[in-house]
Amino acid sequence: MLATLERMEILDQAEQLSMMIMESDVVEYYMVCLNKVKSNRDTQRKIRAFSKEKELYEEVQRFGRYHPEYHKVMKNIRELKREMDMDIHVAEFKKAENDLQALLDEVSVLIGKSVSEQIKVPTGNPFFDSSSSCGGGCSTGGSCGCS
Repeated sequence: MLATLERMEILDQAEQLSMMIMESDVVEYYMVCLNKVKSNRDTQRKIRAFSKEKELYEEVQRFGRYHPEYHKVMKNIRELKREMDMDIHVAEFKKAENDLQALLDEVSVLIGKSVSEQIKVPTGNPFFDSSSSCGGGCSTGGSCGCS
């Protein structure tokens, strides 16, 4: 593959775009929230407790309701998940993670549409997916024109 001037320019622009994203407020906030989650002892305790119970949950799932600890593990996993999700640092991190994903989805759609309107970018977000001819799972047998 020959390195043409056009390809080099595209690579330079891609690098500039990635640097702009990495230096954005959204990524900065994400990194701050990630650091809070990793450095807070109580948050880490909740995450470890949930992870440990999740291993038991996966073992119980193999046998389903027939496992002797089924009801106990199911109750514990829900309680630990709720406790972990209600932690302020985890909640902030999840919001920051969603904001970062939205930014990346928006950039992906803009890049895809700048190449061609026919490009479908799977974002997992119905807001972005609805701009294409098919929302991702139309189940109309191709009558929407997405086939």
